[in-house]
Amino acid sequence: MPTSAKENEFVSYVLELMQSIGPVEARRMFGSHGLFLEGLMFALISKNTLYLKADEETKADFLGKGMEIFTYQRKGKDMALSYYQAPEETLEHMDEMNIWANKAYGATLRKAQKKSKS
Repeated sequence: MPTSAKENEFVSYVLELMQSIGPVEARRMFGSHGLFLEGLMFALISKNTLYLKADEETKADFLGKGMEIFTYQRKGKDMALSYYQAPEETLEHMDEMNIWANKAYGATLRKAQKKSKS
């Protein structure tokens, strides 16, 4: 499915806001975009909505703000991933994006460290 101009514009905008944490890149995947830093996916954009990686350490921060978990349909069932909708203020203020993107990247690093110990 081709990417719409509106979607490309949103992805570019989010990438610009995230540059404060490092050289974040977007890659098309499964009709969405994965956002990567140093080869690790820590966020995704689907249907012009930003979702950030969460773990046991950060999940309560997202839930406390009433953020929704990312879900998709697979064989007629809702499947959830450990990515939560980013708070609205992250899209309005670079400082807020920095805080929340770093939380998401931290969750990704912790998961990668657990995998490497296994």
